[in-house]
Amino acid sequence: MAREFTRTDRIADAIQRILAQLIQFEMRDPRIGMVNINAVDVTRDLAFAKVFVTFVGCETDEESSEAAEALNGASGFLRSRLAKELDIRVTPRLQFIYDATSVKGQALSSLIDKAVAEDNAHPHKQDDAED
Repeated sequence: MAREFTRTDRIADAIQRILAQLIQFEMRDPRIGMVNINAVDVTRDLAFAKVFVTFVGCETDEESSEAAEALNGASGFLRSRLAKELDIRVTPRLQFIYDATSVKGQALSSLIDKAVAEDNAHPHKQDDAED
C-alpha cells in the first residue's frame, strides 16, 4: 500500500504548525500583527520552503507586502528556532510570500451574495406563454 503523504508533505505540515506558534508567541515586530499561514511548500531536497501567508487586519496590499518583508527579514531567526524544534538534518531556508487568494475569495463571495440579494429583491414575471 502506498503512503498517503510524502516526507516533504509531513515536514511542510510540521513547519506550518511550528511557525504559527513561533510567529504568534516570539515575534515582536509591530508591522506583522496577526498572521495566517495558508500553506508551506518544501522542495524535495529540503533546501527551501515557501511559506504562503495572509495578514489579518491589513487593509491594503502595501501593508501586507511590508509585513511579508518583515517576516522575510526575520527568516533567519525563525529558521534557527525551527531547527531546534524539528529533528531533521537540514532545515529549509524560509521565504514568506503574501497570498491574496483568501482576500480575493472573500471579495468574490461578497459580490455573489450582493448579486443574489439584488436578484431576489426584484419580482420575477411568470411566463404566460406556457398556458
